[in-house]
Amino acid sequence: MNLALDMMGGDFAPLEAVKGLQLYLQHNNATVYCIGDEQQVRALLSEYNLPEEKTVVIHAAEIIGYNENPTKALKEKPDSSISKGFQLLASGKVDAFLSAGNTGAMLVGAMFFLKPIEGVSRPTIASVIPKIGGDTALLLDVGLNVDCKAQHLDQFAVLGSIYSSSVLGISNPRVGLLNVGEEEGKGNTLCKETYPLLKDNSRINFIGNVEGRDIFNAGADVTVCDGYTGNVVLKLGESMYDIAKSRDMHNDEFIRRFAYENYGGTPILGVSKPVIIGHGISNDVAFCNMLLLAQKMIETDVCGTIKTAFRRTGTSAS
Repeated sequence: MNLALDMMGGDFAPLEAVKGLQLYLQHNNATVYCIGDEQQVRALLSEYNLPEEKTVVIHAAEIIGYNENPTKALKEKPDSSISKGFQLLASGKVDAFLSAGNTGAMLVGAMFFLKPIEGVSRPTIASVIPKIGGDTALLLDVGLNVDCKAQHLDQFAVLGSIYSSSVLGISNPRVGLLNVGEEEGKGNTLCKETYPLLKDNSRINFIGNVEGRDIFNAGADVTVCDGYTGNVVLKLGESMYDIAKSRDMHNDEFIRRFAYENYGGTPILGVSKPVIIGHGISNDVAFCNMLLLAQKMIETDVCGTIKTAFRRTGTSAS
């Protein structure tokens, strides 16, 4: 298994990336392509005694900053760590690419270098949400697709169901449509148009509308919405943890599970190979969990399962 890790992405890179890699390689066997400034990366790999046989340093002379235009930066910086990571992934030299760098550049890179899986009109990004009782759920989209059509949410439901089943181990995941009421016919135009599509979709286990108060409860295992709404929910959840931490209340079992580092990163679903986007403030634990998530996505062949599912239907949304 070959993984590509952007060593220069994140506020605390490359140090936290190297420390996270050390945590990962203590118990896992993979070859990790470390992309970044060769001098800095080699010095840290040596300092933390990382095995040379498990690390391959790929020099990248450029970095795409957080404030740069993603499309322009990818075109003008082919020697950046993000560009080189996608080049390795597209060429088949690695099985997954991970970065805590510029989110926009990661999204544009995934679309440009990999293309969506045939039949998937809108790749999506999903976030794991903790539920009371210890279970987890999936929320999508959480920011990639701000404006959506009903057909897009219908596809998100399929993508989320496959990911939840394959990677999260949830059998026959229950799918809910995030709405302002539980009754059929509620909501804005998008929700009203989406509901019948989900209801008639034989590939998912649709349980109906779910309200905001239901997201952290036992209801749905997969909640679908447009990216604008999903991003608001995600940021609200993150703020809950930050507030609890500032008040020294973050040791509560449920609240602890909102900590971003527990989940590592956010997968892009609907592209042909695993691409994982980490939080800009990723620490060593987050980087380690990003690598573990990439490993799980490869081992379960979730991208292959998605390809098969959409090939079988032969339909797409425009």
